[in-house]
Amino acid sequence: MKLRIAVVQMMPKFGDVSGNIDKALSMVRSERADLYVLPELALSGYLFESPEEAASLAQESDEPVFDEFAGLAATEGVSLVVGFAERDAGTLYNSSMLLTPEGERHVYRKVQLFWGEKEIFAPGDRRPGVVESSGARLGMMICFDWIFPEIARTLALAGAQVLCHSTNLVLPYCQDAMITRCIENRVFAAVSNRTGTEARAGKELRFTGLSEIVGVDGKVLLRAGAEEEVVLAADIDPLLADDKSVTPLNDLMTDRRPELYGL
Repeated sequence: MKLRIAVVQMMPKFGDVSGNIDKALSMVRSERADLYVLPELALSGYLFESPEEAASLAQESDEPVFDEFAGLAATEGVSLVVGFAERDAGTLYNSSMLLTPEGERHVYRKVQLFWGEKEIFAPGDRRPGVVESSGARLGMMICFDWIFPEIARTLALAGAQVLCHSTNLVLPYCQDAMITRCIENRVFAAVSNRTGTEARAGKELRFTGLSEIVGVDGKVLLRAGAEEEVVLAADIDPLLADDKSVTPLNDLMTDRRPELYGL
């Protein structure tokens, strides 16, 4: 079977939620795919000055702000992964939402917070899960989750075929590291990074772009430039991720020895 997956590399304007939604929807509509992955915090921008500012730009998962994404998912029969600042019962999370053609909304909360995020958000309180949508089993992870192999492995053990990886990367290592995540789990990855610079609160961050789609063998199928705003799409066969064999006598999952891994 074939699944066309797309990464949307964009430069959100800080604080302009409605404008960022319009830009994201316009970019999604510019390229046909079955699954679209948008960057981390695509609706708000990244560099918050305080938890109070983040709260003012955050959304609850059932708010109408997502209705246009949900409508597009339903009418076009596609799945969308959107990074946003989530507000839930007074707590803030760095989250991604998977919107399905059937009208479902699945939220993943970033487990591994990076640097100043720890002063804004609470770490994710849910085990990373897998959702079947658009003919594939999808798992979400967010940015700094990449450096902890347990996140990708947990998703792979739960049956994920595609890692939907929304990012705001500033370190230079992730894009290459995701090649390893794919090889060691034999999964696909759609790494959607933002581009551009944010300078606020006496800080400046330059985001690295280079969004990519990676195959189960670690081959980079597509990779964006560092500074362009672009949608890249590739056709994959998600069933390839169900074959975990390395040699006729080696299987990535059944060869594991978890009884020897713990301290």
